[in-house]
Amino acid sequence: MASDSIPVNPVSMLECRSCGAGAPVDEHFCPQCSRILALGRHGDYFSFLGLPRKLNIDSGVLERRFRELSRKFHPDYYYNASPAERLASLERSSYLNDAYRALRTPATRVEHLLAIEGLPPTKTEGDSGAAKVPPALLEEVFELNEQLDEIREQREAGADPAVLASRLSAAREPIERKRAEHERQLEALCAKWDGLAQDAPPAERRATLEALRATLLERNYINNLLATIEREVAGLGIRNQESGISQGSGIRNQESGISQGSGISQGSGIGDQGSGIRRG
Repeated sequence: MASDSIPVNPVSMLECRSCGAGAPVDEHFCPQCSRILALGRHGDYFSFLGLPRKLNIDSGVLERRFRELSRKFHPDYYYNASPAERLASLERSSYLNDAYRALRTPATRVEHLLAIEGLPPTKTEGDSGAAKVPPALLEEVFELNEQLDEIREQREAGADPAVLASRLSAAREPIERKRAEHERQLEALCAKWDGLAQDAPPAERRATLEALRATLLERNYINNLLATIEREVAGLGIRNQESGISQGSGIRNQESGISQGSGISQGSGIGDQGSGIRRG
Protein backbone atom coordinates (compact mmCIF):
# COMPACT_ATOMS: atom_id res chain seq x y z
CA MET A 1 0.00 0.00 0.00
CA ALA A 2 1.49 3.34 -0.97
CA SER A 3 2.15 5.77 1.84
CA ASP A 4 -0.02 8.63 0.63
CA SER A 5 -0.94 11.47 2.93
CA ILE A 6 -3.10 9.72 5.50
CA PRO A 7 -5.78 11.40 7.60
CA VAL A 8 -5.59 10.03 11.14
CA ASN A 9 -9.01 9.84 12.75
CA PRO A 10 -8.90 11.85 16.00
CA VAL A 11 -11.69 9.81 17.65
CA SER A 12 -10.39 8.38 20.94
CA MET A 13 -13.27 6.01 21.79
CA LEU A 14 -15.20 3.35 19.91
CA GLU A 15 -18.65 1.99 20.61
CA CYS A 16 -18.95 -1.78 20.64
CA ARG A 17 -21.69 -2.80 18.19
CA SER A 18 -22.40 -5.91 20.24
CA CYS A 19 -22.92 -4.53 23.76
CA GLY A 20 -22.78 -0.76 23.30
CA ALA A 21 -19.88 -0.26 25.70
CA GLY A 22 -17.13 2.21 24.98
CA ALA A 23 -13.62 1.09 24.12
CA PRO A 24 -10.35 2.98 23.49
CA VAL A 25 -9.70 3.43 19.79
CA ASP A 26 -6.53 1.34 19.91
CA GLU A 27 -8.32 -1.70 21.35
CA HIS A 28 -9.13 -4.52 18.97
CA PHE A 29 -11.68 -6.24 21.20
CA CYS A 30 -14.37 -4.86 23.51
CA PRO A 31 -13.17 -4.78 27.16
CA GLN A 32 -16.72 -5.61 28.30
CA CYS A 33 -17.92 -8.43 26.04
CA SER A 34 -14.64 -9.41 24.28
CA ARG A 35 -16.23 -9.16 20.82
CA ILE A 36 -14.13 -7.87 17.93
CA LEU A 37 -14.57 -4.14 17.38
CA ALA A 38 -15.30 -2.41 14.10
CA LEU A 39 -12.32 -0.58 12.65
CA GLY A 40 -12.83 2.91 14.03
CA ARG A 41 -9.87 4.83 12.71
CA HIS A 42 -7.50 4.75 9.77
CA GLY A 43 -3.96 5.97 9.40
CA ASP A 44 -1.57 5.13 12.20
CA TYR A 45 -0.09 1.71 11.55
CA PHE A 46 2.33 2.00 14.48
CA SER A 47 -0.52 2.42 16.94
CA PHE A 48 -2.60 -0.30 15.30
CA LEU A 49 0.22 -2.79 15.86
CA GLY A 50 0.90 -1.55 19.37
CA LEU A 51 4.30 -0.16 18.45
CA PRO A 52 5.94 3.18 19.29
CA ARG A 53 6.23 5.70 16.47
CA LYS A 54 9.88 4.85 15.90
CA LEU A 55 11.84 4.11 12.74
CA ASN A 56 14.12 1.42 14.13
CA ILE A 57 11.83 -1.50 14.92
CA ASP A 58 12.84 -4.97 16.01
CA SER A 59 11.77 -7.11 13.05
CA GLY A 60 11.12 -10.07 15.36
CA VAL A 61 8.74 -8.03 17.50
CA LEU A 62 6.93 -6.75 14.41
CA GLU A 63 6.62 -10.27 12.99
CA ARG A 64 5.29 -11.72 16.24
CA ARG A 65 2.77 -8.92 16.63
CA PHE A 66 1.59 -9.38 13.07
CA ARG A 67 1.12 -13.13 13.46
CA GLU A 68 -0.67 -12.78 16.80
CA LEU A 69 -3.16 -10.32 15.38
CA SER A 70 -3.54 -12.32 12.16
CA ARG A 71 -4.74 -15.29 14.17
CA LYS A 72 -7.11 -13.18 16.25
CA PHE A 73 -8.64 -11.40 13.24
CA HIS A 74 -8.81 -14.35 10.86
CA PRO A 75 -12.27 -14.54 9.20
CA ASP A 76 -12.44 -18.30 9.77
CA TYR A 77 -12.93 -17.65 13.47
CA TYR A 78 -15.99 -15.56 12.71
CA TYR A 79 -17.76 -17.88 10.30
CA ASN A 80 -20.78 -18.25 12.62
CA ALA A 81 -20.55 -14.76 14.15
CA SER A 82 -22.89 -11.86 13.53
CA PRO A 83 -22.61 -9.90 10.28
CA ALA A 84 -21.07 -6.98 12.19
CA GLU A 85 -18.34 -9.19 13.63
CA ARG A 86 -17.62 -10.84 10.27
CA LEU A 87 -17.25 -7.40 8.70
CA ALA A 88 -15.00 -6.22 11.53
CA SER A 89 -12.83 -9.30 11.06
CA LEU A 90 -12.40 -8.63 7.36
CA GLU A 91 -11.68 -4.94 7.94
CA ARG A 92 -9.08 -5.56 10.60
CA SER A 93 -7.41 -8.38 8.68
CA SER A 94 -7.06 -6.21 5.59
CA TYR A 95 -5.85 -3.23 7.57
CA LEU A 96 -3.34 -5.40 9.42
CA ASN A 97 -1.83 -6.58 6.13
CA ASP A 98 -1.49 -2.99 4.96
CA ALA A 99 0.15 -2.02 8.24
CA TYR A 100 2.61 -4.90 8.13
CA ARG A 101 3.64 -4.13 4.54
CA ALA A 102 4.23 -0.47 5.40
CA LEU A 103 6.27 -1.08 8.55
CA ARG A 104 8.18 -4.17 7.46
CA THR A 105 10.83 -2.26 5.51
CA PRO A 106 12.71 0.84 6.68
CA ALA A 107 12.10 3.11 3.70
CA THR A 108 8.35 2.45 3.53
CA ARG A 109 8.31 2.92 7.31
CA VAL A 110 9.78 6.40 6.79
CA GLU A 111 7.20 7.10 4.09
CA HIS A 112 4.40 6.15 6.47
CA LEU A 113 5.82 8.27 9.28
CA LEU A 114 6.00 11.27 6.95
CA ALA A 115 2.38 10.69 5.93
CA ILE A 116 0.93 10.49 9.43
CA GLU A 117 3.04 13.47 10.52
CA GLY A 118 1.49 15.55 7.75
CA LEU A 119 4.27 15.72 5.15
CA PRO A 120 3.56 15.00 1.47
CA PRO A 121 4.65 11.59 0.13
CA THR A 122 7.89 11.53 -1.84
CA LYS A 123 6.24 9.81 -4.81
CA THR A 124 4.35 13.01 -5.71
CA GLU A 125 7.64 14.54 -6.88
CA GLY A 126 7.51 12.60 -10.13
CA ASP A 127 3.79 12.13 -10.68
CA SER A 128 3.26 15.03 -13.08
CA GLY A 129 6.05 14.23 -15.49
CA ALA A 130 9.84 14.40 -15.35
CA ALA A 131 10.99 14.47 -11.77
CA LYS A 132 12.95 17.47 -10.55
CA VAL A 133 16.58 16.64 -9.94
CA PRO A 134 17.52 17.17 -6.29
CA PRO A 135 20.09 20.01 -6.15
CA ALA A 136 22.62 17.80 -4.34
CA LEU A 137 22.66 15.42 -7.31
CA LEU A 138 22.91 17.88 -10.20
CA GLU A 139 26.58 17.22 -10.93
CA GLU A 140 26.17 13.45 -10.88
CA VAL A 141 23.13 13.62 -13.18
CA PHE A 142 24.88 15.92 -15.66
CA GLU A 143 27.92 13.67 -15.82
CA LEU A 144 25.94 10.43 -16.08
CA ASN A 145 23.73 11.77 -18.87
CA GLU A 146 26.79 12.83 -20.85
CA GLN A 147 28.35 9.41 -20.47
CA LEU A 148 25.12 7.63 -21.40
CA ASP A 149 24.73 9.77 -24.53
CA GLU A 150 28.26 8.88 -25.61
CA ILE A 151 27.73 5.19 -24.91
CA ARG A 152 24.48 5.14 -26.90
CA GLU A 153 26.19 6.84 -29.84
CA GLN A 154 29.03 4.32 -29.74
CA ARG A 155 26.56 1.43 -29.52
CA GLU A 156 24.74 2.70 -32.62
CA ALA A 157 28.11 2.95 -34.37
CA GLY A 158 28.79 -0.72 -33.65
CA ALA A 159 31.26 -0.47 -30.77
CA ASP A 160 32.29 -3.60 -28.87
CA PRO A 161 29.55 -4.32 -26.26
CA ALA A 162 32.15 -5.48 -23.72
CA VAL A 163 33.93 -2.13 -23.95
CA LEU A 164 30.65 -0.27 -23.50
CA ALA A 165 29.76 -2.47 -20.54
CA SER A 166 33.07 -1.56 -18.95
CA ARG A 167 32.26 2.12 -19.40
CA LEU A 168 28.84 1.62 -17.80
CA SER A 169 30.48 -0.13 -14.88
CA ALA A 170 32.80 2.84 -14.40
CA ALA A 171 29.87 5.26 -14.67
CA ARG A 172 28.10 3.34 -11.98
CA GLU A 173 30.84 3.66 -9.36
CA PRO A 174 30.29 7.32 -8.30
CA ILE A 175 26.54 6.75 -8.19
CA GLU A 176 27.04 3.72 -5.96
CA ARG A 177 29.22 5.80 -3.63
CA LYS A 178 26.52 8.45 -3.49
CA ARG A 179 23.94 5.79 -2.69
CA ALA A 180 26.03 4.44 0.17
CA GLU A 181 26.42 7.96 1.53
CA HIS A 182 22.66 8.46 1.49
CA GLU A 183 22.06 5.14 3.21
CA ARG A 184 24.27 6.34 6.06
CA GLN A 185 22.51 9.70 6.19
CA LEU A 186 19.11 8.05 6.30
CA GLU A 187 20.19 5.72 9.08
CA ALA A 188 21.51 8.68 11.11
CA LEU A 189 18.28 10.64 10.63
CA CYS A 190 16.19 7.63 11.67
CA ALA A 191 18.24 7.38 14.86
CA LYS A 192 17.83 11.11 15.45
CA TRP A 193 14.05 10.86 15.11
CA ASP A 194 13.91 7.92 17.50
CA GLY A 195 15.95 9.90 20.02
CA LEU A 196 13.58 12.86 20.06
CA ALA A 197 11.38 13.06 23.14
CA GLN A 198 7.63 13.32 22.75
CA ASP A 199 7.82 16.83 24.15
CA ALA A 200 10.64 17.93 21.85
CA PRO A 201 10.06 21.36 20.30
CA PRO A 202 7.75 21.11 17.27
CA ALA A 203 10.30 22.97 15.15
CA GLU A 204 12.94 20.33 15.90
CA ARG A 205 10.58 17.48 15.09
CA ARG A 206 9.51 19.17 11.85
CA ALA A 207 13.11 19.84 10.80
CA THR A 208 14.02 16.19 11.33
CA LEU A 209 11.02 15.01 9.32
CA GLU A 210 11.83 17.38 6.47
CA ALA A 211 15.45 16.18 6.45
CA LEU A 212 14.20 12.59 6.30
CA ARG A 213 11.97 13.41 3.36
CA ALA A 214 14.70 15.26 1.45
CA THR A 215 17.18 12.43 1.98
CA LEU A 216 14.64 9.81 0.93
CA LEU A 217 13.85 11.77 -2.23
CA GLU A 218 17.54 11.91 -3.14
CA ARG A 219 17.99 8.24 -2.35
CA ASN A 220 15.04 7.28 -4.53
CA TYR A 221 16.45 9.36 -7.39
CA ILE A 222 19.84 7.69 -7.02
CA ASN A 223 18.25 4.25 -7.19
CA ASN A 224 16.49 5.23 -10.39
CA LEU A 225 19.79 6.38 -11.88
CA LEU A 226 21.24 2.97 -11.04
CA ALA A 227 18.22 1.30 -12.64
CA THR A 228 18.85 3.38 -15.78
CA ILE A 229 22.40 2.01 -15.98
CA GLU A 230 21.06 -1.53 -15.58
CA ARG A 231 18.67 -0.98 -18.49
CA GLU A 232 21.56 0.23 -20.63
CA VAL A 233 23.56 -2.89 -19.76
CA ALA A 234 20.57 -5.06 -20.66
CA GLY A 235 20.35 -3.28 -24.01
CA LEU A 236 23.88 -4.39 -24.86
CA GLY A 237 22.69 -7.99 -25.05
CA ILE A 238 25.63 -9.52 -23.19
CA ARG A 239 25.65 -11.76 -20.12
CA ASN A 240 25.82 -10.10 -16.72
CA GLN A 241 29.08 -11.91 -15.92
CA GLU A 242 30.71 -10.36 -18.99
CA SER A 243 29.40 -6.87 -18.28
CA GLY A 244 30.77 -6.72 -14.75
CA ILE A 245 27.42 -5.40 -13.55
CA SER A 246 24.87 -7.65 -11.92
CA GLN A 247 21.24 -6.92 -12.63
CA GLY A 248 19.48 -5.48 -9.62
CA SER A 249 22.69 -4.68 -7.76
CA GLY A 250 21.86 -1.00 -7.52
CA ILE A 251 18.74 -1.56 -5.47
CA ARG A 252 19.23 -3.78 -2.49
CA ASN A 253 17.19 -6.81 -1.69
CA GLN A 254 13.98 -6.00 0.20
CA GLU A 255 15.23 -7.85 3.22
CA SER A 256 18.55 -6.00 3.64
CA GLY A 257 19.51 -2.91 5.58
CA ILE A 258 17.95 0.53 5.32
CA SER A 259 17.51 0.21 1.57
CA GLN A 260 14.64 -2.22 2.03
CA GLY A 261 11.36 -1.34 0.43
CA SER A 262 12.41 1.91 -1.19
CA GLY A 263 9.02 2.34 -2.80
CA ILE A 264 10.69 3.45 -6.01
CA SER A 265 8.67 3.37 -9.17
CA GLN A 266 10.90 2.42 -12.07
CA GLY A 267 8.45 4.16 -14.36
CA SER A 268 8.65 7.47 -12.58
CA GLY A 269 10.53 9.15 -15.37
CA ILE A 270 13.68 9.59 -13.36
CA GLY A 271 17.04 8.89 -14.89
CA ASP A 272 18.53 9.30 -18.33
CA GLN A 273 15.36 10.06 -20.27
CA GLY A 274 13.22 11.49 -17.49
CA SER A 275 15.60 14.03 -16.00
CA GLY A 276 15.52 16.29 -19.03
CA ILE A 277 18.98 17.61 -18.13
CA ARG A 278 21.96 17.96 -20.40
CA ARG A 279 25.11 20.01 -19.83
CA GLY A 280 25.45 23.19 -21.86
